[in-house]
Amino acid sequence: MPYIDGFVIAVATANRQAFIEHARSFDPLFLECGATRVIEGWGDDVPAGKLTDFARAVQAGPDEAVVFSWIEWPDKATRDAGTRKMMEDPRMASGAADMPFDGKRMIFGGFECVVELGR
Repeated sequence: MPYIDGFVIAVATANRQAFIEHARSFDPLFLECGATRVIEGWGDDVPAGKLTDFARAVQAGPDEAVVFSWIEWPDKATRDAGTRKMMEDPRMASGAADMPFDGKRMIFGGFECVVELGR
């Protein structure tokens, strides 16, 4: 089963197009480094919770949208090697400098798939 890197960030709604352009120029690096799929999802139906929710997790303000993203890798070994390769790629440094969001509020993690249905 694949290995998944997941990310949640807050992006100013005024920066939606800048975020899309950033993702379109930056995300292909993941594919070059072995990822099989990259998804960037702009929050459309992200309800407020009673105890916690996506917006609170990333301290999104009223003028920000929640973005939920994931990267699919064939396995954890490919992900680990791909991540190392990306960190050494000079394009990574230039892309990080131009992020249209506050990376300090990003939550992320790697996930082992335990159930996979469909496709």
